[in-house]
Amino acid sequence: MMIFLGFYAWSQTTLQQCQEAAEKNYPLIKQHDLIKRTAELTVSNLGKSWLPQVALNAQATLQSDVTSWPQQMQSLLNQMGVEIKGLKKDQYRVGLDVSQMLYDGGAIRSQQQIARLQGQLESAQNDVNLYAIKQRVNEMYYGLLLLEAQLLLNKDVRQLWESNEKKLASLFRRGAAAECDYLAVKAERINSEQQGIELQSQRNTLAHMLSLFCGIDVNEVVMPDVDEANLNAVNQRPELKLIETQLRLTDAQLQSINTQLRPRVSLFASGFYGYPGYNMFEDMMTHKWSLNGMLGAKVTWNMGAFYTRKNDMSKVSIRRDMAENNREVFLFNNRLEQTKSAEAITRYRQLLEKDNEIINLRTSVRKAAESKLNHGIIEVNDFIKEINAENYARVQHAIHRIELLKSMSELKYSLNN
Repeated sequence: MMIFLGFYAWSQTTLQQCQEAAEKNYPLIKQHDLIKRTAELTVSNLGKSWLPQVALNAQATLQSDVTSWPQQMQSLLNQMGVEIKGLKKDQYRVGLDVSQMLYDGGAIRSQQQIARLQGQLESAQNDVNLYAIKQRVNEMYYGLLLLEAQLLLNKDVRQLWESNEKKLASLFRRGAAAECDYLAVKAERINSEQQGIELQSQRNTLAHMLSLFCGIDVNEVVMPDVDEANLNAVNQRPELKLIETQLRLTDAQLQSINTQLRPRVSLFASGFYGYPGYNMFEDMMTHKWSLNGMLGAKVTWNMGAFYTRKNDMSKVSIRRDMAENNREVFLFNNRLEQTKSAEAITRYRQLLEKDNEIINLRTSVRKAAESKLNHGIIEVNDFIKEINAENYARVQHAIHRIELLKSMSELKYSLNN
């Protein structure tokens, strides 16, 4: 029962349902979470720069020369009975260095902001890529609608051929119609059945493709109801959000350049166990390993940042100008798309008005031809032409109607509303 209900729920699928399902089904959607997690980890790692930085180190060295007493002083000390061994040339130490940042000029906060914006930029680019899926769904959806409309028209014309075939068969049996006339209409009926088979095959193929693309069973599509009130709404395309994020990123990069000009203040502690230590005189006499430690505060100011500041700011300014130019290019092309869709909407509306007139006229002519055929005052070939002409008019009406809805959807797509 649950399987049947699930199938029934999707037996009539709307365009919006297809678009939402396709977006969820497309593998690119998974990148949103990956981008978010990567940005969060980067920001977290930058924040850990405020924690005490600890470094363990060990070293062993062999020097060519060491600090020693002057020869005269060493001779004097020897006369007094004091033995001075001097420092050994092989020296060792195992130590621990700890530093704590007190003031970084806002560098870490600036880098965190850049990391967040870079994550937002990647996410916005992913949104742009995902948005293109809607256009692919639109193409398949309206193609499926057109095939279904043609199938319905094919069914109607096939019934019309069957009806007239029966009439001619009856007339032929009574000797009131030639066999070739009956066979000609029968051939047209078979030809319409053949066209129906082709249309049904195309429809099944496209429905299967749309189902795979959306990840749902698209059995029957519904004619969309486009809200014309939203066709002139504010442009909300994801490309504009992407460009806005790029501009915000350049602002953050400019702030980061300014932080490089500020000094850094930190505390540090350093200790080691080894030889020699800080007491050089004692180490000259005993050659023993000792514990040594140091506490202090440090101010560093990198003056090299002043040398590259102008060029760095120029590069960021160029990236900002490129983003502004990309926005102008996108809006220009987008306005062209809107104009094209608006002109298509006007054209198809006008064609539909003419289609209705043509269908009424073709239907009247076809009915008159049927009456003439019943009375034997029209050639069958002329009658066939009238049926085909009426069917062609109806097919054109269906095409223009669906193209009108498609153009409305394209205008809506160009604005993302």
